[in-house]
Amino acid sequence: MHFYCSDCKKVYPINGLAYQCECGGLFKLHKLPEEKVPITVSLGEVKTPILKRKLQGLEIYLKLDYLAPTGSFKDRGAFIMINKLKELGITEVVEDSSGNAGAAFAGYCAAAGITCSIYLPESTSAGKIKQISAYKANVVKIPGTRDDVAAAILKAAQTTYYASHVYNPLFFEGTKSLAYEIYEQVGIPDYVVVPVGNGTMLLGVYIGFKEIGKLPRIIAVQSHNCAPVYSKFNNQTGGGIRETVAEGIAVGKPKRIDEMISSRYSGEYSFILIPSIFTS
Repeated sequence: MHFYCSDCKKVYPINGLAYQCECGGLFKLHKLPEEKVPITVSLGEVKTPILKRKLQGLEIYLKLDYLAPTGSFKDRGAFIMINKLKELGITEVVEDSSGNAGAAFAGYCAAAGITCSIYLPESTSAGKIKQISAYKANVVKIPGTRDDVAAAILKAAQTTYYASHVYNPLFFEGTKSLAYEIYEQVGIPDYVVVPVGNGTMLLGVYIGFKEIGKLPRIIAVQSHNCAPVYSKFNNQTGGGIRETVAEGIAVGKPKRIDEMISSRYSGEYSFILIPSIFTS
């Protein structure tokens, strides 16, 4: 199991400090089909339930990932990544997050005995900061936007392992479990609707269903006040980040935006990007 550059194909070890290739390309994960991450760290994960409901006359299923141990689907990625880093002997990590990923990494690092520093916007809701602090993580508040936080973390990543839910493909190895659970619970749905900030759920769902062998239509939703993927997909000039209550997906410059869009054009899967009504 190792990382490789999506552009030049150079190989990198998983336990190194590099979070992307020296050529600027982002990492992908190479592993053999039989290779599994050994699980020694757990917070009591369960398959989150699905509820059937009707919305405006349409029958829909709701996947209740808020019942994950720390309260969000980000636990899926943190669970796999921290278990692998524990196996590799990593003892300290840094991560940047608007809240949910930070809580997930803080929780799993606490269980693994790994020192964790979470960089987040100083405007992050008090509840999220309180949750991260409760896991004894070091909270580093950065003035400005979510993208300012992403810039600040790169300095820390020069000397400490960057357990990034965006750069590190181990995270997608965890979020793909969402597709497998949906398949086990209801089969292949016609549509899957996912919110999109950095695309960690979108890419995880795509990877999972592709491995299963059949893809639903994926509808990726962004806030009207922060919709860079929607704008680029439609060849529109982005409007930057404006105030939105959907702070968890308020990412103005998602690093894997080209990966999300190029996959659409390759015909491997289909998704629709629509600005949502989640504005302040």
